[in-house]
Amino acid sequence: MLSGEVVVITGVGAGLGAKLARRAAAEGASVVMAARSTEVMDQVAKEVAAAGGRAIGVPCDVRKPDEVARLVETAAAEFGPVTGLVNSAFGHPGFEDLLDTPEKAVRRSMDIILYGALAVTREVVGQMKNAGRGSIVNIGTMATRKPHRGEGAYAVAKAAMATATRYLAVELGEHGIRVNQAVMGWMDGPGVRMYLGMTAHQRGVSEQDVYHEIASANPLGRIPPDEACAGAVLFLLSTHSSEITGATLDVNGGEYMPV
Repeated sequence: MLSGEVVVITGVGAGLGAKLARRAAAEGASVVMAARSTEVMDQVAKEVAAAGGRAIGVPCDVRKPDEVARLVETAAAEFGPVTGLVNSAFGHPGFEDLLDTPEKAVRRSMDIILYGALAVTREVVGQMKNAGRGSIVNIGTMATRKPHRGEGAYAVAKAAMATATRYLAVELGEHGIRVNQAVMGWMDGPGVRMYLGMTAHQRGVSEQDVYHEIASANPLGRIPPDEACAGAVLFLLSTHSSEITGATLDVNGGEYMPV
């Protein structure tokens, strides 16, 4: 499905990013992971190599232009022109009301989520234009769909990226470059498992009780696992979605159904 593609994935951590990198490599892509910490990336690269795939990790803070440039230069030098990009780097400023969130924290989220995504996109677009094709997937959040108190600053930055997605789709389409967004809800991975344990302890109930409470809001009756959510991103990256651009794919088990 992704054979021959060179895919850059930002914000690779133990959850969605790692699952996505493994699956993209398994489907034939040469994967370049980016994150500020190398621990997870190093482990994923070893696993991919052991399975016969190709993946490298490059330390990168998407707020720093020199590091972004080095990321894309490394990708091209190692594997060839970049034809796929997943912008999933994010910074969460903490669970406070929007007006109570320090301005510095709001700006940090915006710098990573919006400006960081634009910086990496700006660097790869030249290679995509030369290749005559490209697919960019921005990772969104259901916090922009269903406001939850305490997530305002994070959601505002993601909402800005959602608007950028549509504009980039219009502006880059003539070059054969598609730009889409995958909006994630609850994802069953390390972060949610930590939340389940913490909430269960605070409320004096079992983790399964908390899980059921969340899962029961979905028609599918489960919290979508990271692995399955990664599949939706791979679909948008691949030629299976060749006629889709400027679109938003909701990946949440049916918890939110857009009109």
